[in-house]
Amino acid sequence: MNVCGKQWFPGIVMALLLVTLACVPAAQAQDSDTYELMRVFVDTFQEIDRNYVTDVDRRKLVEAGIRGMLTELDPYSNYISPDDLAQFNEAVEQEFGGVGIRVNFNRATHVIEVMSPIPGSPAYKAGISAGDKIVEIAGQQVSEFPAEREIDTAIEMLRGKPGEGVEIGVQHPGKEEIEHITLVRELIQLDTVMGYSYNEDGTWNLMYDDEKKIGYLRLTHFTRRSADEVRDAVKKLLKQGMKGLVLDLRFNPGGLLQAAVEISDMFIDEGTIVSTDGRNSRPRSWTAKRFGTFEQFPMAILVNHYSASASEIVSACLQDHDRAVVVGERSWGKGSVQNVMELEEGKSALKLTTAAYHRPSGKNIHRALGAKEEDEWGVSPNDGYKIEFNIEQLRAFQRDRQERDVVGRQEPYESGFLDTQLEKAVEYVSDALEGKEQPKANEEDKKAAFRLPLFPVPRRDVG
Repeated sequence: MNVCGKQWFPGIVMALLLVTLACVPAAQAQDSDTYELMRVFVDTFQEIDRNYVTDVDRRKLVEAGIRGMLTELDPYSNYISPDDLAQFNEAVEQEFGGVGIRVNFNRATHVIEVMSPIPGSPAYKAGISAGDKIVEIAGQQVSEFPAEREIDTAIEMLRGKPGEGVEIGVQHPGKEEIEHITLVRELIQLDTVMGYSYNEDGTWNLMYDDEKKIGYLRLTHFTRRSADEVRDAVKKLLKQGMKGLVLDLRFNPGGLLQAAVEISDMFIDEGTIVSTDGRNSRPRSWTAKRFGTFEQFPMAILVNHYSASASEIVSACLQDHDRAVVVGERSWGKGSVQNVMELEEGKSALKLTTAAYHRPSGKNIHRALGAKEEDEWGVSPNDGYKIEFNIEQLRAFQRDRQERDVVGRQEPYESGFLDTQLEKAVEYVSDALEGKEQPKANEEDKKAAFRLPLFPVPRRDVG
């Protein structure tokens, strides 16, 4: 029976491939080359399945074949297996079932250290704070977790279905005894809009300069909730008398295209936001609407080498429309859109590059393989606003940011790091409030932002 199964399975694979080919347009279905290529794939599969020296997991073979095909495309197209799908969705949505703590594994002491609880989470409500050590999870000693997988194991055990409890053993700083706390998991929705520092009540302080009324918003990802978060934050700042704004997109890897469009639309009242074109889809263009646009307060946008995709859509849009000055470093250069397609009735997925996007001026954003520094790609700072960090400054910035993201610390954090990129952005906004002359986009670029055709088609794409 086992042997019969081995002979039967490749035949089914071939049948499925032939059915698939029969569903494509007739001109393609009659292409003998296509049939022959599919036959090569199935014959190879069948030979491995029948004759390889040891048994091979068929699913692993198929998944390896899929991944092999995708390696011939671009770095952003990939297969998402059933085991990885939940993690992928968490990364896109920035939400999961858990207890709400950021943790780190200390190799020297072999314990999980709490970096910071998430305000409002079960861990936060239970009094867990930065510096606490988690030595047990669900009755298992952290010291006995599999080597090199301690942090992954801890995260897997702490996360789970909302409503389910998990007991942890916590050792507070300066104490020997272990406190056992049962935390009931909740749906944790990570904020994608953050401020510069926390208030005493665990909320973000969004006003960077109280005297000049300059606000500061740090956007970490582009999720379904991000546009609402940005809108609510700006409204809150305006109620506090905000006169200018710094939008920090440094280290923002992107996310949903629609979120980038909606956020851009908040700050311009007309003209093109972004346009896309693909091999199997007609050109599309998103344009701004006057309704819901915030007043014209001066804005600066911070980007660095790790600002990508949706971050580049927003920064390029506001730069081309003279709505904001871009400060910092040239961005990553990811000008492609990936469409996430369900496979196996939603059990797995294919993230496939289906289109390229262009900034309002029509200029290229995508950094092609082998592109040189002098080529046109990415989003560059406005003239006079290029402020680069060397590797030491970059590490110091990341350490400083990590410390600022700790909530409920026992003593106030005193920073010794000077964020020259942020200071330059604040300087621009301050000068604009004082009426000093500001840099403008190239007039041809600005005109081009209003010439592109309009094909407003909403999509759920990942930028």
